[in-house]
Amino acid sequence: MQTDQNANAQAWDGWSEQLERIGQEYQAVLQDLMARAAPSEAAKQVQEDMRETFRAGLEALMRDPQALYGAQWQLMQDQWQLWQHNLRLLAGEEVEPLVAPARHDRRFKDEAWHQEPFYRALMEQYLLFSRQVERLVQGLDGLPPQQKRNLEFYARQYVSAVAPSNFVTTNPEVMRLTLETQGENLVEGLARLREDLANSAEGINVAMTDREAFRIGENVAVTPGSVIYENELIQLIQYTPTTETVFKTPLLVVPPWINKYYILDLREDNSLVKWLVDQGHTVFLISWRNPGPAQRDLTWADYMQLGPIASMEAIESACGEKSVNLLSYCIGGTLTASTVAYLTSTRRGRKVKSVTYMATLQDFSDPGEIGVFLNDTVLSGIERQLQADGYLDGRVMAFSFNLLRENDLFWSFYVSNYLKGEQPAAFDLLYWNTDGTNLPAATHGWYLRHMYMENRLIEPGGIELDGVKIDLRKVSTPSYFVSTREDHIAKWQSTYGGTQLPKGPVTFVLGGSGHIAGIVNPPHKNKYGYWTNAELPASPESWLEGATFNEGSWWPHWQAWMTDNGYVDADKRVPARRPGEGELDILEPAPGRYVRQTIPQVLEEQGGA
Repeated sequence: MQTDQNANAQAWDGWSEQLERIGQEYQAVLQDLMARAAPSEAAKQVQEDMRETFRAGLEALMRDPQALYGAQWQLMQDQWQLWQHNLRLLAGEEVEPLVAPARHDRRFKDEAWHQEPFYRALMEQYLLFSRQVERLVQGLDGLPPQQKRNLEFYARQYVSAVAPSNFVTTNPEVMRLTLETQGENLVEGLARLREDLANSAEGINVAMTDREAFRIGENVAVTPGSVIYENELIQLIQYTPTTETVFKTPLLVVPPWINKYYILDLREDNSLVKWLVDQGHTVFLISWRNPGPAQRDLTWADYMQLGPIASMEAIESACGEKSVNLLSYCIGGTLTASTVAYLTSTRRGRKVKSVTYMATLQDFSDPGEIGVFLNDTVLSGIERQLQADGYLDGRVMAFSFNLLRENDLFWSFYVSNYLKGEQPAAFDLLYWNTDGTNLPAATHGWYLRHMYMENRLIEPGGIELDGVKIDLRKVSTPSYFVSTREDHIAKWQSTYGGTQLPKGPVTFVLGGSGHIAGIVNPPHKNKYGYWTNAELPASPESWLEGATFNEGSWWPHWQAWMTDNGYVDADKRVPARRPGEGELDILEPAPGRYVRQTIPQVLEEQGGA
């Protein structure tokens, strides 16, 4: 008896100490949150739009009494059935689930959600509620399409946030861990939350990977090469050849400047850059600077002149070639389309033999869910914030993109990091995903308004760059578009619109998977597959109906397109060109300085917030 009393006393003492530590960490978190309580101009407008959207949704529901009655009746039926199921479960019966999570829903994988009556009831109650909200919102009439899309997005965010898996006492895994460790997981989790708050600009940028496990130039971005040119915005990398001869026409890669280029050179076995070099291309790649307040006045035209156009001039000095093939990605592709149209309008279109657009929007009529953050009200707040700060913090952009797949890219890490207190695993893709870049005020504000809001790029003369009106319909440069079927950032049905614009020959390919995995899809993995169709009907749905599915990666298809059409001549190769052999000296080894600049470093150096 005395032994049991001593053990109980020790256990209670241990819990008392842990509760005190948890309390201290919790108070520290509250202080950190209070210091960040005032929202930015952009966040204020998002919150206002959310309130207005829910108000409009409620009014639409009140105007349809039958829909309201139907929702209430369905809710009552669901609750009655759930109550009956629970009674039968408690009586020891084997009962089929009233509702089950989707196959890809990882929140409810633990056996306790399915075997223990308490947690099973919580899960089924939540899933019924989630289904009811989804049906209710989708069935609402009388809302403009954009406002209904926003309502669906905001409602989904709310439903995802209140999942029982997101709370200590209603998550069986977290409860077991809390009891086993006497709450040490919560102490560790609160400490990790404070770290992430310190590394966030607005919202919470949850740590997705062990950032200490990676070093740029050591175990990511490792394809050999040299920086041979730089200006205030870019460093131009020329990669070291791996073949004795190369194609005569060089290849210039224009990556996005939202995040960094090395998604195309993540590691040796999935590097698109290395694969291109191994195919015999002389590969040049733009590495964008991570801007801060000092770069606030850089414009879209500056990105064009200091980026692709300056690079083409540098390539001519490096290897004597007056024309290039362009390979572009995401927003880098939108800039490339602007550049090719600009060169066409200034009678220099022949400088580009072919252009490839990977997951690139040119027609912004349907930007997808990211459009939630891009109505007049929200954009006005963003513009005021850009004017005040001189840049958009890349961590804010990352938080917004993560909300497009909130359960995978936010709540799963929230649970593992803060409730379980776990150290994120080392994962190079997620390291890249969290290695963000800022966006200059002048460039980003112009891009959001002229492209996303007003969709001017598809209008003849709708965009003017350095005094030149551009028109994508005048472009005769051969184009290769590749998009991915599950892309949540650049919907393939929207990127397909770009194929209807140029007057030159166009090829469209649709890859499997999403924005990253579908593009960075090395052939040796034989994954995802891709669709092809020689015809280009007006609608993407018609294109897909007539398309043929092909196994494996689209990369070899692109290479065949390049060689079969003579954009690179396989019969007239030249001796391999090495960095520094032309008129431009080597400035430093790849990957260079610019790609190593982090957001905190830039803001500390330039005095940003």
